[in-house]
Amino acid sequence: MVVQASAANRSACLDSEQARETLASVATIGRSAHWEMRRLLDVLDTEDEPPDHWPLPRLEQIPVLVMHVRQAGLPVRLEVHGDVRPLPAGLELNAYRIVQEALTNTLKHAGPATAQVIISYHADSLELYVQDSGRGPEQPSVGRGLVGMRERVGLVGGVLDVGAGQNGGFVVAALLPVHEVQQGGVIP
Repeated sequence: MVVQASAANRSACLDSEQARETLASVATIGRSAHWEMRRLLDVLDTEDEPPDHWPLPRLEQIPVLVMHVRQAGLPVRLEVHGDVRPLPAGLELNAYRIVQEALTNTLKHAGPATAQVIISYHADSLELYVQDSGRGPEQPSVGRGLVGMRERVGLVGGVLDVGAGQNGGFVVAALLPVHEVQQGGVIP
């Protein structure tokens, strides 16, 4: 939401139609975040069955995320490799949020840049790779976004690597183990 609001602020003077579109995106993201928080609180409430609210973000929504980031002014290329298939909801939510945070950090910190997102489905893992062409890390960052990514990766027993790219810019690479879901439970 912050990224979209910043883009709207920048474009308001230059292109009021672009600003309106960006603000509409902020509203959509805000509603989604609101319902996601309500759903989380409902799950934590053990007295009743949790109601079925707005669905949580999944990997199939990454193209929409990329479109919003492009509208905010960052050219992004998206590639998906492997056999695309539904994965456990928690894994998909964490993967979505990792990509979202990586792109948000690029918008906030990279300066004029482009970005590339690669999602690779493997038999027993999901690989996320986000690289930008920006100015790269000026100093080791301990921002809340990177901490959140580490926590999300840790929740699923994955590995996260962040830092300067070989050709400049900044890279976020995550490898998340996949435990397939079957009727009646999870396959380890």
